[in-house]
Amino acid sequence: MTMRGLALAALGAGMLACSANAQPAPDGPVYENGTDLVLPTNYRSWRFIGAGLGMTYDGERGTQATGPDNPRFTHAFVNPAAYDHFMRTGSWPDGTVFMLEFRASQTEGSINRAGRFATQLTLLEAEVKDSRFPDGWAFYNFGPGSSLARVAKPLAGAQVASCVECHSEHGAVERTFVQFYPHLLEVAREKGTLKPGH
Repeated sequence: MTMRGLALAALGAGMLACSANAQPAPDGPVYENGTDLVLPTNYRSWRFIGAGLGMTYDGERGTQATGPDNPRFTHAFVNPAAYDHFMRTGSWPDGTVFMLEFRASQTEGSINRAGRFATQLTLLEAEVKDSRFPDGWAFYNFGPGSSLARVAKPLAGAQVASCVECHSEHGAVERTFVQFYPHLLEVAREKGTLKPGH
C-alpha cells in the first residue's frame, strides 16, 4: 500500500473512532418531537442506586408520603452508561437518565410481621441531563402507576420551578441528590466533585 493509501486508511479509521465516540450512549434518553421523553421500559434492569422510605422534602411532593403510618418507598435507577461514567469521574455525563419510582408500602403481609416492604407503583418520574435543554436538565412525570404515559413532556413553568430550585440548591453533585446514595457519595468524595457543604 502506498504512503497516501496508508494515510487515507488511518484518516478513515480515525473518523470512524471519532464518530463512534460522538454517538449518544445506547441506553440514554429517547425522545419524540425532540424533547418528549419516551418511557424506558427496561429501566428496572438499569443500575439501582438506592431507596428511601417516607422521605419528604417539598411539602406535598417528595415521596407523596401519606403519613408516618403509611410511608412510601422511592427506588432510584440510572442508565448503566451514566453510572459507569460517574464511577470513573464522579460526575454525570450528557445523556444521564434517572428514573424514580414511588411505591406504596405494607407491613404484616405473607410471613412478614414487622417492618415494611414495597408494593404497587404509585408514581414514576424522570430527570435527564441533556445540554440541549436551556439549563442542561429536564424533569418528567409519567403519571400514576396505574396508567403510565408512554411519552412524557418536560415539566415547564411553575411545575418545574420548584424542582430546579430544590435540585440546584440541595443536590450534592450537580443537580442530583447523591447524598442519599452512600456508594455514590463515596465516589464523589474521592473524585472531589461534591458541592461545598456536603
